[in-house]
Amino acid sequence: MAKQDTTGARAVKIAVFLIAALLLFAPFLFQDVRALEVAARICIFIVLVASYDLLIGYTGIVSFAHTMFFGFGSYGAAIALKQMGPGWDAVALGALAGAAVSLVVAVAIGLVSLRVKAIFFAMITLAAASVALVLASQLSHLTGGEDGITYRAPDLFKPATKLLTDADGKVVEWFGVKLNGKIAAYYFVFTSALILFAVMFRLTVSPLGTVLVAIRENEARAEAIGYRVVAYRTFVFCASALVASLAGSVYAVWLKYTGPDTALSFAIMIDILLMVVIGGMGTMWGAVVGAVLMVMAQYYLRDLMGAASEALAGVPLLPDLLNPDRWLFWLGIIFILLVYFFPKGIVGTIMQKGART
Repeated sequence: MAKQDTTGARAVKIAVFLIAALLLFAPFLFQDVRALEVAARICIFIVLVASYDLLIGYTGIVSFAHTMFFGFGSYGAAIALKQMGPGWDAVALGALAGAAVSLVVAVAIGLVSLRVKAIFFAMITLAAASVALVLASQLSHLTGGEDGITYRAPDLFKPATKLLTDADGKVVEWFGVKLNGKIAAYYFVFTSALILFAVMFRLTVSPLGTVLVAIRENEARAEAIGYRVVAYRTFVFCASALVASLAGSVYAVWLKYTGPDTALSFAIMIDILLMVVIGGMGTMWGAVVGAVLMVMAQYYLRDLMGAASEALAGVPLLPDLLNPDRWLFWLGIIFILLVYFFPKGIVGTIMQKGART
């Protein structure tokens, strides 16, 4: 165990620390709009994946409704900002409304369904997520239907907002980057994600985290020694839903748009599942690694394939295989290779191998 702490775990913690440092200074290291969007999306998905890992990795609960709670938070903030205007009161009220709806639905699903076997619970959550997606499309007077909702964020996050000015009234620049509202919006996302991740990490290393792992490993034994398994499973389901909802509210403020594709799509649920598997289930660090790799691949794999295709223009067959339109095919190949060589996820496998050295 000591060797695990000094080899695999240490390597993982160093990697996570470097990722955190890159995200912290992302506006100054990568000075373009796309890079900032990628960094903000990574922050949000780290929280989403970590909250889902509380369910599937730590407690053994398989749910397909995680994006539903993410959507409740997104639509809560979006509707409030649309109806009340771009104020912090709208952000707070919308986030609280989304969180309240998420908690009510999570409690209802948890108390009714967590007593059944895993596959039946997964089907129930899938049905609930499908209902939420249909309602978002049909209640167009509130949600904007398929077109979604566009709105304004608080004035602090407007690109024209000057965070710091010099004696002449010009916006101050650090390392060539103007300290404007866009920077404030990014650090709102980063700080919110950091706080939510820290809360979940603290939960996993507490005695409660140990109980959750015990329930995952042997539910009957945990019940036999006195733990109320249904109560614990319901609690972690609600906690995960609450974090996903808050992450959705933060992302809605960042995007200034909320629609079915950005908040309730099953494609988001698939992305979360892939990130959990790639990073490694049952470890908060895996959420960081999985989210970074998957989001980077989604944004930059096509560009890399396009550059490789041009560089190999004179080679038979390869340029066609590396056509950017085939990026999903190669993403699937990469995922299969990662699962084969890292059966417990990247973080889980590295920590396991570190324990053997």
